[in-house]
Amino acid sequence: MLKKRMKMSISLSIFVALFLVLVACSNAKDENKENMEGMEGMDHGNMDHSSSEEVPEGLKEAKNPTYEVGSQAILETDHMEGMKGAKATIVGAYDTTVYAISYTPTTGGERVENHKWVIQEEIKDARDEPLEHGTEVTVDAAHMKGMDGAKAKIDSAEATTVYVVDYIPTTDGEEVKNHKWVTESELSPAK
Repeated sequence: MLKKRMKMSISLSIFVALFLVLVACSNAKDENKENMEGMEGMDHGNMDHSSSEEVPEGLKEAKNPTYEVGSQAILETDHMEGMKGAKATIVGAYDTTVYAISYTPTTGGERVENHKWVIQEEIKDARDEPLEHGTEVTVDAAHMKGMDGAKAKIDSAEATTVYVVDYIPTTDGEEVKNHKWVTESELSPAK
C-alpha cells in the first residue's frame, strides 16, 4: 500500500511539474509575442515596409551617389526581418543627415530605442545644421505607427547619402516598394 501511494505521489508530482512547465512555456510565448509587438524599434513589426514615392520637401538628390538610381545593390542591414542579404533596386539617392532616434509612440506603448532612420527633413522645424546627440525633437514622419508627432531624442547623426529601395525580403518573397531609408554603409555592390 505504501509503495502504491509513493508511485501515485511520484506520478502526480511528475504530472504537476509537466503541467507547470507547459503553462510557463505558454505564458512565456504569449509574453514574448506581446514584447515583440511593443518593441517596434527592434523588430519594426509596425513599420510601413512599402511607402509612396514621395520624399520630404527640400530633400536634395545626390549628385554622384555610389549606387545610381536603377542600379542593384545588396542590403547589409537587418532593420527588418528579411532585409539582410536581399537584392535591392535603387529608386532614389539623396544627400542629407540621418538620425537614429529614441521616442515614445504617440499611440502609447513602450519606448522605441535607436530607431534607424529618420532624416533631417523629417524633423519638425529642423534647420540645415545637423542636430547633436541628445537633442529633443518632434518627428514629422510616419514610418511606424505612433511615430508622427512623437517627441524624440537624437541618438546619433551622420551626414551621408540615403537611398530609397525596392527589394524582395529573403523571408517571404512579397516585394517591398519605396522603402525609406537605407544608408550607403548598409549597401554593398550586387554580384
